[in-house]
Amino acid sequence: MAAKNDWPHPIARFDIEDGFLTIGGIRLDRLAARVGQTPFYAYDRKMITQRIGTLKRLLPKGVDLHYAVKANPMPALVGHVARQVDGLDVASGRELLTALDAGTDPASVSFAGPGKSAVEIEQSVAAGITINLESALELARIEKAGRRLGVRPRVAVRVNPDFTLKASGMHMGGGAQQFGIDAARVPAVLKRIGASGLDFQGFHIFAGSQNLRAELLVEAQAKTVELAIALAKQAPGPVRHVNIGGGFGIPYFPNDRALDLRPVARALAALRDRVASALPEARLIVELGRYIVGEAGIYVCRVVDKKVSGGETFLVTDGGLHQHLAASGNFGQTIRRNYPLAIGNRMGDARRRTVNVVGPLCTPLDLLGAKIDLPPARAGDLVVVFQSGAYGLTASPTRFLSHPDPAEVLV
Repeated sequence: MAAKNDWPHPIARFDIEDGFLTIGGIRLDRLAARVGQTPFYAYDRKMITQRIGTLKRLLPKGVDLHYAVKANPMPALVGHVARQVDGLDVASGRELLTALDAGTDPASVSFAGPGKSAVEIEQSVAAGITINLESALELARIEKAGRRLGVRPRVAVRVNPDFTLKASGMHMGGGAQQFGIDAARVPAVLKRIGASGLDFQGFHIFAGSQNLRAELLVEAQAKTVELAIALAKQAPGPVRHVNIGGGFGIPYFPNDRALDLRPVARALAALRDRVASALPEARLIVELGRYIVGEAGIYVCRVVDKKVSGGETFLVTDGGLHQHLAASGNFGQTIRRNYPLAIGNRMGDARRRTVNVVGPLCTPLDLLGAKIDLPPARAGDLVVVFQSGAYGLTASPTRFLSHPDPAEVLV
C-alpha cells in the first residue's frame, strides 16, 4: 500500500478496516458479497458530494457548474449529481433520457456532439433543451424538426476555436476537428440562426480535457471568453450563456500532481466580470465530468488464477479491458502506464511482489497492471483499480468475447 504522503495516491481517499479497503463506509469483502458478483464498479456518493462542495466553495458566484454526463451516465449517480449542480450536458439520446429522468429542468440541459441522429434532434427539440450546433447541416435538421413539431428550438453554437488547450490529455479544439464549427465560419451560421427564428442561447467553446496545469487552463479560458465576446457582435440576439467547458484533470500516475483550483477560481472571477460587462445577460458555465466523479470510483475484479511464465508472475482476474478499457492503456494513452491498483483485501500487508495483472481475454492487450508491485496475492483476492469513476464501463468494449457485464453500485 502506498504511503499517504506519496504523490496524491487515491488510496489516501479511502479508509481501511482490518486490512480491507472500504468505500462508502462498507468493507470491500462485504460490498462484494452484497453485489453478489465480480467484477463491479463502486462509486462513493460522499466523495462526489465533497468534490462538488469544494467546487461550489471555490468557484466564484455567478459561475454555473454543469456535469458532463458522458463521464459517467449511471442513472443513480446522475440523479445524485443533478441535485447539486446547475445543469447537465449530454452527448446522446440515451443520456438525454437519463438527464430528464433525474428531474433536471430541460432549460438547464444541453446536448453536444457531432453526428446527432434525426431521432436525437427531434427528442431534443421536443424536450426543450439546448442543442449545441456542430454543423450547418445539423442546423438544417434542427430547423426541420422545429417546423414539424411546431416548436421553436433552443440552440447554441459549438465553436471550434483557433487555439487548443496545451498539455491536455485530449485536444477537443484547434485545427481540423470533427467537433464544432470553425470560428471563422460561425458568423454565417449566426446569421442563418437569426433568419430561421431559432431561440439562440449562446456559445459552447471547449479546447481540451484532462489538464493538471492551472496556468494553461487559465490561459485557454481567457482566450475562450474573448472569442465568445468577439463572436457575440454578430449574434442574432442576446447571449444567455457562455459554456467554456472544463478540462480539469485528475492525477492518475506517479508523476502527476493534483490540479490547484485556487488560481483557476481567481481567474474565473475576473472572467465572470468580463462576461458581465460585455454580455450582461449571459451566464458563464464550467462543464466538468471526470473532475467530479473520476476519483470517487473503483473497479473491483477477482483473482481467478496465478501462474508463472518466463520468470514472471501473472495474476489472472475475471475483469479486464472489456470492462475497463482506460485502465488497460487502450483509451488514448500514448505510452501505456499503470492505473493505481491494490489488493483490496490485503491493505495491511507491506510485503511486495512484482506481478502482471491480466484479464481473461484472448489478447495480450488485456493488461491491467504491468510489472507492478503488490502484496502477495492468490486466487480469490480482490484487485482494486482506482480513479475509475469516469470513462470506465461505458467507454469499454463490453461485448468483446461475450463475458457477463459488471455490476455498478452507488454507495
